[in-house]
Amino acid sequence: MFDEAVSSRRDYGRRGFLSLAMAGGVALTASGCGLLGGSDDSGSSKGGSGVEKAKIKVSIMPTIDVVPFHLAVQNGYFKNEGLEVEAVDAASGDASLQKLQAGEVDIAYSSYTPFFIAKSKGAADIKLVADASSAGPKSTEVVAMPNSNIKNVHDLAGKRIGITATNTICDTLTKSVMRDNGVSFNDVQWVSLRFPDIGPAVKRGNIDAGFLTEPFITQSAKVNGTVEVIDTASGGTKDFPTAGYGSLGKFTDANPKTVAAFQRAMLRATKESADRSKIEPLMIQFSKVDEATAKITNLLTFQSTLDARRIQRVPDLLQQFGSIQSKIDVQSMIVPQANAS
Repeated sequence: MFDEAVSSRRDYGRRGFLSLAMAGGVALTASGCGLLGGSDDSGSSKGGSGVEKAKIKVSIMPTIDVVPFHLAVQNGYFKNEGLEVEAVDAASGDASLQKLQAGEVDIAYSSYTPFFIAKSKGAADIKLVADASSAGPKSTEVVAMPNSNIKNVHDLAGKRIGITATNTICDTLTKSVMRDNGVSFNDVQWVSLRFPDIGPAVKRGNIDAGFLTEPFITQSAKVNGTVEVIDTASGGTKDFPTAGYGSLGKFTDANPKTVAAFQRAMLRATKESADRSKIEPLMIQFSKVDEATAKITNLLTFQSTLDARRIQRVPDLLQQFGSIQSKIDVQSMIVPQANAS
């Protein structure tokens, strides 16, 4: 889900299933997760499937919640739908959105917050194409050092908290848990860092605490000794929608068959992702995660079909925090959802 990536491009249809390097960019967004890579060079292609645009570009980030995307690439599900997919790495959810607005990609993966903030400002006619994930238990946390004076949510007031960027799932989830516990976040100093850098920054004392998602939670605990302060996927943000795939209205209107083909491939791969044995090898192979870490990492909950009532929780919370000024009707942003092939 979340906001980190490297800014290179890979043509998955021609260059194979390449891993993403763990360099540059912010981490997962917000929500965020493990480093992964993908390609679209397996399986048979239905070249004559009738899609309006057979070659599409999708901006992604190296996060665990894009595992279904990588499975769809690896197993040829996009090709089976007549699509040739080129993945374009983005440095954050906001950067992914910017690529979409600039016409560099056709579909963008991001935490939901940048989509809704852009919609509220009238900056882009955002349409939601597919869901990606929601926060599972202990898959998104604020961490600190065990010997620090931060022991619980009440100790976070006025502290320096590392996040990938403001107005992302990172600060949104953290603010929600703080508010639910009567803790003010007005004096918090939000420090923007890549996910891989947050744990080390906490250890060095450059920040007091940091928001992490898996597998960085598990990695940081092993390498830096950080411990959980709060599980941000709890209370009012339990099973909170974290990320999805969006596009622009002009693209979805002009390419409904292409969008449906993308959705079918993602739905098929998302169902397959329910089998953890399919996920762990990808984490090991395409991220800097060893087998032991992969086995104990708390995964986000993978989603594909968009549920307006569930997703509505995101803009409603953003409105409560003043990140957006007026109510957004999520249903009006969701394009028709395709069924599996």
